[in-house]
Amino acid sequence: MSAGIFAAPAVVAPAYHGLRALPTKQPFATKNSVARSSRTVSNGSKTFCMKTWNPINNKKFEALSYLPPLSEDSIAKEIDYMMKNGWIPCLEFDEVGSVRREHSRMPGYYDGRYWTLWKLPMFGCTDSSQVLQEIQECKKAYPDAYIRCLAFDNKRQAQCMAFVIQKPSN
Repeated sequence: MSAGIFAAPAVVAPAYHGLRALPTKQPFATKNSVARSSRTVSNGSKTFCMKTWNPINNKKFEALSYLPPLSEDSIAKEIDYMMKNGWIPCLEFDEVGSVRREHSRMPGYYDGRYWTLWKLPMFGCTDSSQVLQEIQECKKAYPDAYIRCLAFDNKRQAQCMAFVIQKPSN
């Protein structure tokens, strides 16, 4: 058989940008229509990325763990946000700070899933300085422990927010 029998006619495919085909004509052009390239923002090859988290010998915690350690001012702002939403602040601490299997190998059992509660949740708290005072007391009592602050919503009966305040230096 000759190659001419199996040859297909050349098909012109539309140009693609991302996952969508570029339109050859604007079906509904208006006076104020702007070309697609001038409406989108692109850095091209000049995009630079910032290293945020070192995964080597560094455990990842909660949503803010990729940031540097929080200052007293940023912790106060996070706590103010909790109280503005009507959430109840609470402090927890743990020596290891991660989920592990230490005491049992049963399926579904993990140690470290729940951290130890520091005092009771601060139900009547009205100011972030009260929570910061409790954080300082917890740091003084447990200097080599992981400490985190949680926010509970008493209407939805759920934890709404959590972030690590202190990681041990060793």
